Amino acid sequence: MTNKIKIKNRKASYEYFLLEKFIAGIQLSGTEIKSIREGKVSLVDSYCAFINNELFVKNMHIAEYKFGTHYNHEPKRDRKLLLTKRELKKLLNKVNEKGLTIIPTLLFVNENELAKLEIAVAKGKKLYDKRESLKTKDTQREIDRSKEY
Repeated sequence: MTNKIKIKNRKASYEYFLLEKFIAGIQLSGTEIKSIREGKVSLVDSYCAFINNELFVKNMHIAEYKFGTHYNHEPKRDRKLLLTKRELKKLLNKVNEKGLTIIPTLLFVNENELAKLEIAVAKGKKLYDKRESLKTKDTQREIDRSKEY
């Protein structure tokens, strides 16, 4: 397959400071990978949480596969993330700090046709930080436009 599936959570970089990133596998069931290959995924409002020392992504919407029968999956179920014990321990220590959370930033399919999720340890932005990031984005856009001419 030559098509590259990369689904971004654009809201994440606007709402949070992304401190540290990790790549995790996802435990999928049934027809979920087929829907991911079609690009029918939404990462908006999704987040990661620990349940019994295992990391799960919650609220990630993978649309039902249109050719699926009664074996189709539930769109917003909790999906387990596959990480090493060392990475899980590191993430658990970071989340226990005040004000830090784990959010998914990018869903992609690698060269082995496996779905991977890039997650980031993040700290929420204040309103003035959001304004500042919009201002820098606008100035960068103006600089890029002036270079074109």
